[in-house]
Parts: sequence; structure tokens; C-alpha cells
Amino acid sequence: MGNDWMVLLQQQNQLEKVMKTNQKTEQFGLALTKQDAELILSERKSSLLQQRRIEFGEGMITKIIDEFCDSDFIDQNNYVDTLIRLQEIFYLYKNEMMDEITDDELLNFMKEQFETVCFGDLDYLETTCLAVFSQAVRAGYEGYKASQRCGEYTEFDEVKRWDPELYMEALRELFWR
Repeated sequence: MGNDWMVLLQQQNQLEKVMKTNQKTEQFGLALTKQDAELILSERKSSLLQQRRIEFGEGMITKIIDEFCDSDFIDQNNYVDTLIRLQEIFYLYKNEMMDEITDDELLNFMKEQFETVCFGDLDYLETTCLAVFSQAVRAGYEGYKASQRCGEYTEFDEVKRWDPELYMEALRELFWR
């Protein structure tokens, strides 16, 4: 019972830090209420338990907010749900990659894929982009270090992307048989 005040103080401190992110995110039309922040922190605790991880300090949610607040695919309507899902995905893939990459490396990779390859699709980010990347990292891939984590997904992406020649060929087949 004697340490309960320490837990409450830490929770209050985390809540204040999450609420402070509104100062930056409001310029992108995003803001959290106190209830939103409490829900996110509660889900953080659940995610950490589920992934059997521990964190010291403020945790990753403020970094996630900072990294993703300028996304074209996040608006006020999906903001809280997206943050909760992003933190779940983050903790899952920290484990999947056996902590071989830093928090910032994982966050940067997540954001780049979320914006470019996934076009805001969290399912695709989780089940395709990060699954393939984590497999490469576990196999010893370190190319992301040399490139400063930019444009790395194309090195091991298994999905054929936009190809102008392929598009023109498909058009010819459809219209000029």
C-alpha cells in the first residue's frame, strides 16, 4: 500500500505528458481529451502485458504521437483508435524483431510505410510491411542502418508495385486487342 502513491504519481505524470502533445498536434487538427489520454494509457498497459514488455519513464506513446501527428491518413475521427493500434503494433514488432532495432528506427520505418506503401492501412502495415521487415531483421538484415531507415522496404518487398510499362500493357490488352 505504501508504494501506491508512487504509481499514482507516475500515472499522473504520463497523463500530463500525453496531454502536452496537444500543443503540437493541434496545428494538424488533432487533440486528445483527458479521457482519450487515459484510454490510450490504459491500452498501453494492456499491450505491454500482452507482449510481456516493461517500460520505464513516459513510454512510447508521446513519440508515436510526435511521429504520426502530421500524417495525411489520420484525422480527429480516427486519431485515438489509430494511436492505440500503432502502440499495439509497435510493441508487437519490438518483440518480433527481438529488440534488434532501436525504438526510433522502428517508429521511422512504421511511419514511412504507413505513409507510402500502406496509405494509412494499419492492417497492411502490421501484417505485411512489418511482418516482412521483421523477418529480414531477424535474418540479420541491417541495410536500414546505412540508408538511415529510408526507402528500405523496396529491398525486400514481395509485392509488385506501380509499373508504368505494366499499366500500358494492361491498357493495350483491354482496349487494343
